[in-house]
Amino acid sequence: MTTAVTGEVVGRVLGTQAASPLSFWIGLEPGKVVQLDDVVVTRREVPGHGPVLVAGVVTAVEARHEGAAYDSDVFLIADGALPAAVIEVAEVKITRVEPEILVPPLPGEKVFIAESGDRDQALYFDVMERRVPLGLGRDGQALYVNFDFLDGTRGAHVSISGVSGVATKTSFATFLLYSIFNSGVLGAESANTKALIFSVKGEDLLFLDHANTRHVDAGAYSRLGLPAQAFKSVHVFAPPRPNDPNGTPHVSARTQGVSSFFWTLVEFCQEELLRFVFADADDERAGYSLLVGQVAARLQSWAEPVGDGGAVRVQGTACRTFSDLVELLSEQLQDEGTRMQWAGAQTPLGTVNAFLRRLRSAVRALSPIVRGDLPFFRGHSIRTSDAQVSIVDLHNLPDRAQRFVVGVVLRGEFHRKESSGTAKPLLFVVLDELNKYAPREGDSPIKEILLDVAERGRSLGVILIGAQQTASEVERRIVSNSAVRVAGRLDPAEAARSEYGWLPPAVRERATIAKPGTMFVAQPEIPVPLSVSFPFPAWATRPSEALPMAVKHDDPFQGLPAVEDDIPPF
Repeated sequence: MTTAVTGEVVGRVLGTQAASPLSFWIGLEPGKVVQLDDVVVTRREVPGHGPVLVAGVVTAVEARHEGAAYDSDVFLIADGALPAAVIEVAEVKITRVEPEILVPPLPGEKVFIAESGDRDQALYFDVMERRVPLGLGRDGQALYVNFDFLDGTRGAHVSISGVSGVATKTSFATFLLYSIFNSGVLGAESANTKALIFSVKGEDLLFLDHANTRHVDAGAYSRLGLPAQAFKSVHVFAPPRPNDPNGTPHVSARTQGVSSFFWTLVEFCQEELLRFVFADADDERAGYSLLVGQVAARLQSWAEPVGDGGAVRVQGTACRTFSDLVELLSEQLQDEGTRMQWAGAQTPLGTVNAFLRRLRSAVRALSPIVRGDLPFFRGHSIRTSDAQVSIVDLHNLPDRAQRFVVGVVLRGEFHRKESSGTAKPLLFVVLDELNKYAPREGDSPIKEILLDVAERGRSLGVILIGAQQTASEVERRIVSNSAVRVAGRLDPAEAARSEYGWLPPAVRERATIAKPGTMFVAQPEIPVPLSVSFPFPAWATRPSEALPMAVKHDDPFQGLPAVEDDIPPF
C-alpha cells in the first residue's frame, strides 16, 4: 500500500478531542462537507518508520456554535449581537493503518476524502482477490463483499434481519445471488453453481427470469460491473392444485417453466418422512417423538408398492391417499392386538392418542403433496439440476405443509452433497422466516438440518442465506456461524438486543429509520459495517412487473406444453 495521499482536503485532525489508533475527530474546513459513511485518509510521519497512512469511515457528524454558553445565545448570534463561529466536526472510526504502526494521527494533520485506490485500501477491497458487488455506497461508488467469506474458503452463510415489508430482505438476497452469478467470481463453476429459493411471498419470486417493466437504473448496474438483466435460468416448483386428479401446479400467473411437486406414499414410507410431519418444536416437547420414529421404521419395513401410482400396501391394506394411510395407522394403534407391534409395550395409551390427534390434523395440509394416485413415471421431485435457480413456491400451502417441504427438501439436498464428496459446485439456499424453522427454543427435525448446514455446510458447499424479522429468535449457533451479517430496517426494541452487537450504537439508531433498499453489511475483513444501497431489481419482483419473454418462432412446437408443464391424464 502506498502512503501518498490524494483527494480533496476536507479538514484537519482535531486537537480538542483525543485521537487514538482506533478513532479520531476532524474539524471541517469552511465550505467543506462530509457525511456518514464517507471514507477519509490522513498521514503521519513516525520516527524510525516513515510515513504511516491512516484510513477510516465517518461515523458521526456534528455542527455547533463555538463561543455560545447558553441555548438562547443562538438568537443573539443569528442577529449578529454575539460573536461566535459555526464549527462542524466528524468522528472517524479507523479501518486500516498501513504500515501497521498503531499510533494516533497527530492534531492538525490534513484529512482527505479517499479516492479510487485509497478508498479500496481503506475498505480492504484491494486485498479481495474475489469480490462480489453488494451495491453502492453513499458516495455512489461500488461496495463489495469478499467471496472467500461466502463460498466456504474462509467462512460461509449470510444472515439478513429486518422488519417485514420494509427491510427488503428477500430483494437483497436475490440481488446478492444475481451478483454472485454475474460478477465472474465463480469462474469455471458458474454453469454448475445452483441456488434453491423457498418462496412464501405469493407469486412475487416466480418471475426472476423476466425483465422488469419498471425503470431500471442501468448506470448503477454498470458501476457495479453487472449487466442490468433478469436471471437467465429459472425453474419453478409448485404444489399440485387441491383435488386436481392430474396434479397441475397450483400457480396462476406463470404457465411455463413450472413443475408440480409431491411425494408418493412409497417415498413417504421408504424414506421415513413421517418425522417431518411432526416438524414443529412443540412436537419434540410433546413426548411422542420416540413413537414417531418407531412408526416410521415400521412403515419403512412393512409398506409395499402397489401399482404405478405410488400407493402402498401395509398389513394387507392398500392406501392410495395420505388420508388412507392415517386411517390405517389409527386403526392399528387403537387396536389392542396390533398396538404393541407398532408402538412397543412401554408406550402409554395417552402418548398414542396425542400422536394420532397430531397426525390426523395434518391430513388436510399434506394430502395434496403426499399421495399415491398419480403416475410414477411423471417427474414430481424438487431438484436443482433443471436450472441455475430453482424456486419452491410454498405460499399456497398451510404452515404444516411448508415445514414438511422445507425439511424434506433440505435433508435431500444436504445428503446429496454429502454423498458427492466435494464442495464444488456450490449450492446456495435462500430461506425466509428462519426464526420459524430454527427457533431459539426447542428442537425439531428441520432445526437439526439447519444446524448441520450452518456448522458443516461450509465444507460441503451448501451455503445458507437466511432471512428473518428477528435474529434474537433464531438459534444462536446458526446466526453465529454466518460470516456475513446484514440488517435492513429494524424495530427499535429488536435493535437493542445483544444479537446486533456487531452494529455500532450509531448504526443501530440509523437502522431504525433506514429506507427500503438500504442495508448495513458486516463482514470479517472490514472493522465497520458498510451502508449499502442496492439498485432496483432488473428482474420482475411481482407478476405485474414481468415483461413477457420473447418467443422463438423457429421452433414449430413452440407454445405447446412442455413435458413437465402440463402432463395429459393418460
